Amino acid sequence: MNKPNNFQRVRELNYMQKAVLAASLLERMLPNYALFSDATEFGDATIFRNALNSIWEKLVFPKSKISLEKLVDKIEPIVPEIDDFDMFGVYPAIDTSTALLSMLNGMMIEDELEFVNISKISQASVAKLIEYQLGSQELSANNEAIRAHPLMKYEIEILSELIDYVENMGRINSDSIKGLKLKALEDGQTNIGIEI
Repeated sequence: MNKPNNFQRVRELNYMQKAVLAASLLERMLPNYALFSDATEFGDATIFRNALNSIWEKLVFPKSKISLEKLVDKIEPIVPEIDDFDMFGVYPAIDTSTALLSMLNGMMIEDELEFVNISKISQASVAKLIEYQLGSQELSANNEAIRAHPLMKYEIEILSELIDYVENMGRINSDSIKGLKLKALEDGQTNIGIEI
C-alpha cells in the first residue's frame, strides 16, 4: 500500500480509533527509548512505560483519575537533546518522546491530529534509520531508495494491518485493547526493526 493511502485511512478513522491506533504505534516505539536509556544511563524508561499504561487506561476508562498534565511534566525533563549524544540511538529516542508527548497533548486538548502525527513520526523514525544506514554505505538516500527499502515497506505494511485491525475492532474495551496491543507487538520488534 502506498504512503498517502495509509495516512488518508488514518485521517478517516474516528477519534477513538485514531487514539488507540496511535497508542499501538507507541508500543512499537517505546523499546527504542528504553534501549537508548540503558545504553546511555540517561532518562528513565519506566516513566515512559507508566505513561503509556496510563494512556491505555484513560482510553478504556475515560473517567479515570489520571492527570495527563502530570505525565507530561514527568516526561519533558527526560527527553534527550541531540547535541548531548554522539550516537544514532538518540534520534529514535527523541522520536519516541515526541510521539508520547503528542499523544498526551492530543488527549488533553482532544485534538485527533496529534494522533495522526504519531503514524508520521513512526514512519519518519524508520526513514532516518534508512538514511543513516545508506549514508554509512555511501549510497544515495533519496526518497525512492527510502521507500524501496525493506524496513520502510514493512513499516507501511504494519501500519496498514493495524489500521485494518482498528477498523474492525468494534467496541473499544479492555479486551479489544489487549488484542490490539498483541497485534502491535506480535512480530517481536520495534518500528525500526530492533528485536524486543
